Amino acid sequence: LDKLLPWKQLETPIAKHYARGRIGRPPYPLSMMLRIHIMQLVYNLSDPAMEDALYEIESMRRFAGVRLDKIPDETTILNFRHLLEKHSLGKKLFQKINKHLDQHGLILREGSIVDATIISAPCSTKNKKGARDPEMHQTRKGKEWHFGMKMHIGVDESLGLIHSVETTPANEHDLNVAHKLLHGDEQRVWADAGYGGAEKRKELKKRNLEWFIGMRPGSRKKLGCSHIKKAEKIKASVRAKVEHAFFYIKRMFGYSKIRYRGLAKNTNRLYVLSGLANLLRCQKYLLA
Repeated sequence: LDKLLPWKQLETPIAKHYARGRIGRPPYPLSMMLRIHIMQLVYNLSDPAMEDALYEIESMRRFAGVRLDKIPDETTILNFRHLLEKHSLGKKLFQKINKHLDQHGLILREGSIVDATIISAPCSTKNKKGARDPEMHQTRKGKEWHFGMKMHIGVDESLGLIHSVETTPANEHDLNVAHKLLHGDEQRVWADAGYGGAEKRKELKKRNLEWFIGMRPGSRKKLGCSHIKKAEKIKASVRAKVEHAFFYIKRMFGYSKIRYRGLAKNTNRLYVLSGLANLLRCQKYLLA
């Protein structure tokens, strides 16, 4: 990540808001706090755990450029995260990373793949308010019930890089967000059976797009034609790229369960994680 991230470009949108009008001791360097924040997201650490890790792990201190006698406490780490959330800087960092990739010719726009995944939220009411998060919702997937939010993404069909991110409560239908996941330059869209009928929606039917939507297993079984099965296999092989993006966010970065209440804070975090996932997908090209 030290070599992959365009650090100076990422610091630009934050610098406008960092330490403005502050009275008292000078703030920690912006570059240091940004590096600490990136580590916190990559390892899915709480604010106290991030402070402890800086004391205990020398490689983290080296990455952040911090000395053992001048480590930011958990409140400083929390305040920096709140700064990013207050000004919705997660989306700007995501855009900066994608612009960096675009300059290297890695973001292609001929086709998009759209999909959504459920991110769980705590369903317990054993908290200060005695209630579940009002911005989260429950939904049924198959025979199981889930409580939380949905992350909707659009990725390019070549490398599977995320170009669009939207979040909703878990009970929001995927079709209602589909039009927000397209950048407007694509010629074709790939999606699973949950997006059936997308081309007929008023937000999308005026767009000149080719739709490659997977068939439901029941419909495919009724037809039983070999060429239908072959076509569906090709569609599935293209759509698989969107699952790689979810793998980075939910498995590698460990964000299969939300850490904060409300959609806004989690959305800000998911934007940055999406940018980091894009960088890791392209690391062999960028490092070369």
